[in-house]
Amino acid sequence: MISSSPSAVAVSAEQLGKVAGATLATAVVAGAATAVYARYYELTNFTVRHEALPVLPAGTPDFRILHISDMHMIPGQRTKRDFIHSLAALEPNLVINTGDNLSHMSGLPALMDALDPLFDFPGVYVPGSNCYFAPGKKNPFRYLVGPSKKPESEKVATLPTQEMHDAFDNRGWVDLINRYETLSIDGLRLEFSGVDDPHIGYDKHPGFAPTAFDTEPAPLVRLGVAHAPYLRTLNRFVADGAQAIFAGHTHGGQVCLPGGRALVSNCDLPPARAKGLSYQDGVPVHVSAGLGTSRYAQVRLFCPPEAIVVTLTSR
Repeated sequence: MISSSPSAVAVSAEQLGKVAGATLATAVVAGAATAVYARYYELTNFTVRHEALPVLPAGTPDFRILHISDMHMIPGQRTKRDFIHSLAALEPNLVINTGDNLSHMSGLPALMDALDPLFDFPGVYVPGSNCYFAPGKKNPFRYLVGPSKKPESEKVATLPTQEMHDAFDNRGWVDLINRYETLSIDGLRLEFSGVDDPHIGYDKHPGFAPTAFDTEPAPLVRLGVAHAPYLRTLNRFVADGAQAIFAGHTHGGQVCLPGGRALVSNCDLPPARAKGLSYQDGVPVHVSAGLGTSRYAQVRLFCPPEAIVVTLTSR
């Protein structure tokens, strides 16, 4: 029979205690380093992502769309402002803005300053909830158990929505707020079906003009545009005849696992589709991870903020 002396037991316990303490210290340091990285590096590690969608009629020249979303502008965000300014050098044929532009009651001047060079290009826009309601303080872990709730308008501050939309309109951008619209740009006829934010139940689908493909000789493409990519919204766009769909809202999951794997989408879209290109019944759906975050949750992890150049190419 093997026996242990009291001193041996004591040494073993002491060693285990040291190991446990070292492990805890390492975890604390790693957690702190991760938090610093997420808050002070990745939050402003702005990137430009490129995608190609072969949806144009054969022989049609390429058409570049700059897709921006979820800027959540706050006064004083100089780095974000400078990055958005730099996007003008991409010289897109069209800018699509899929909403959630503000995260502060006084953020409109900063937003307009950031977007100023992009107003030189044709643009269309739809709003998100943070174009109507200012964000409030929330438990950030709430997003792990389900989508955020519709704001109760009597309990939150309303943003200068109409002033912002008027400013967009005055600079030549076209609103797609529950509207069908058509634009001819660089020889391509674009038909848009846009909706107000599905996340707060403001969406009413206008559809597309039923006979345009038969009556217009110019090359055509039909695009659905929304802030939040709820499945009901995507399915309706598909049923209406959209050839590609643009959305934002998800922040790409915002706090992801290594490799960018999203844990949540803040809607009923599967988290695996929280950013980038996926398909809904064969129709390409392009979801932006966005350029910002709520002012009360300013972190990103394995999910850098992005603008996207989507090049429409011929089939």
